Amino acid sequence: MDDKTEKQVKKVASTHARVLSVVEGAMMVALAVLLDYLALYHLPDGGSITLKIIPIVFFAVRYGCGWGALAGFVFGALNYVVGNGISIDWTTIICDYFLAFTLLGFGAGFFKKVKLGGLWGSLVGGFLMFLSSYLVGVFVWARNLSAADPWDFLGMTFTNPWFYSFVYNITWAGPCIILAVIVFALLYQVKPVAKLLNGGDLK
Repeated sequence: MDDKTEKQVKKVASTHARVLSVVEGAMMVALAVLLDYLALYHLPDGGSITLKIIPIVFFAVRYGCGWGALAGFVFGALNYVVGNGISIDWTTIICDYFLAFTLLGFGAGFFKKVKLGGLWGSLVGGFLMFLSSYLVGVFVWARNLSAADPWDFLGMTFTNPWFYSFVYNITWAGPCIILAVIVFALLYQVKPVAKLLNGGDLK
């Protein structure tokens, strides 16, 4: 094989890999949107307990931070538009949806081809997702929270925005992360799926 032919083969292989990444990413985002509709519980001001983060983490640990962040970004946009997202201004739209899920995919992508990457990706990516919503909860959602105007949640009254945002966001993010860890622990017991999670392809 001469140099020209070798370059053409490499170019075709690279294009095929990109197309495969886009198609697989689209499928995972669509699955995440579907799973979001099957929520176990919806919180009053946004956030729900679902399996939605699993497809994003799955894709991220196969293709890395860049592709994972892109999938998370697209899902965040769809989650807000299609999933009847709740917001009070543009900062909450960005941080609770676009940024939160972009960070989910980005954080999970660090564990590409890492042993049990799905578990670690769920924990780290999930924490970054939580952190984004937690901070916007402190500085935006709860900015008017005070003793004169407390908020009630889960039968408790809150006047401290840091504590309120932590309790509120851990109520949905915590179970999502735990469910993802459990599901990935089970998926790693299935050899073909474990192969995919480790960056391989089904032949």
